[in-house]
Amino acid sequence: MKILVLISRILLGLIFLFFGSNAFLHFLPVPTLPPTPAGQFLSAIFASHYVFVISGLQLIGAVLLLVNRYVPLALVVVILWFILFYRYRQNFSGLFVQRAA
Repeated sequence: MKILVLISRILLGLIFLFFGSNAFLHFLPVPTLPPTPAGQFLSAIFASHYVFVISGLQLIGAVLLLVNRYVPLALVVVILWFILFYRYRQNFSGLFVQRAA
């Protein structure tokens, strides 16, 4: 169990590090945003440079997870994600298909 916790903490930290650094280094391509309210919201986040605040917080959380400091603070984010995942679980149903068509 101790090894599983260590691996989980490091993997979560690496995920935060990878996606948090993308806003600064631009190594993932940015797709065109749809003209929906969600696309307009994301456009506003990019235009206002608020994406740098979000990515900076992800990087701080990644470093804290990787150096094993303030881990409970970082886990609050994961708990909130699972709450939202449960609420919108029907939207994730495509992820749990055994075989792709």
